[in-house]
Amino acid sequence: MGKTVIIADSTCDLSKELIEKYQIEIIPLCIIMDDKSYFDGVDTTAAEIIEWSNKNKTTPKTSAASIEVTMDALKPHKEAGDEVIFIGISEDMSTTCNVIRLAAQELEYEQVYVINSMNLSTGIGLQVIRACEMRDEGKSAEEIYEAINGARDKVRASFVLDQLVFLSRGGRCNAVTALLANALKLKPRIEVKMGKMGVGTKYRGKMQKVLISYVDDMKEDLLKADKRRVFVTYCSMDHELVEPVVDYLKELNYFDEILETQAGGVITSHCGPGTLGVLFYLQ
Repeated sequence: MGKTVIIADSTCDLSKELIEKYQIEIIPLCIIMDDKSYFDGVDTTAAEIIEWSNKNKTTPKTSAASIEVTMDALKPHKEAGDEVIFIGISEDMSTTCNVIRLAAQELEYEQVYVINSMNLSTGIGLQVIRACEMRDEGKSAEEIYEAINGARDKVRASFVLDQLVFLSRGGRCNAVTALLANALKLKPRIEVKMGKMGVGTKYRGKMQKVLISYVDDMKEDLLKADKRRVFVTYCSMDHELVEPVVDYLKELNYFDEILETQAGGVITSHCGPGTLGVLFYLQ
């Protein structure tokens, strides 16, 4: 009799410590620079991506893991008789979930449950950890699949961007908009809804003030959140800017744990340095 295994892709942005604590397996997406493919979080770092992007005035391309890499990840679990739950980046953003389905089909592996998180970054990570907790409580793979799928709309994922340069380079906003936003010191809030990214509030001013306004705007929802955890996830940001956000959350005296994680290569490629998000489940 096998066990229940939780697998996620690298865009879940969980720290090495959390991955080890919850016994999560990670399938890396690919970052493509100079026509060479690098495994996200394995072969390249956020700092290297930013340096390359600034030098080349463009952003790297990103792609799902190949079916060969995915099959190699699944084969040992089929042989062991394991049930696999895979939780991946929104299908509106990547073909990753479909690659997992195709790999399972190719292997004739029926005990693979694929969950489209309809999210990104630690919006996925929240779902992955909840799935791990249910696994450790003895829930079956099918029970976990149904529960995580059924609560996807309760995940609140958003980020504030210090600049629009990387979104512009990647074609997600035009250059004129990016220049205007920078000139006016506008900091947009990017929200994930129904698996897609959209622009919410546009803040103005210095990042330190903007971040406090951003988290304060969420206070009502934060106090209705699942108390177990909240994530503060950021990319290449001075920790002096992160600390006031963490302190604000501590002062709420509400969450059991406040987890800080660094955004990985995919988020870095699209959003750039100086990006910070607060992510949580509503109850």
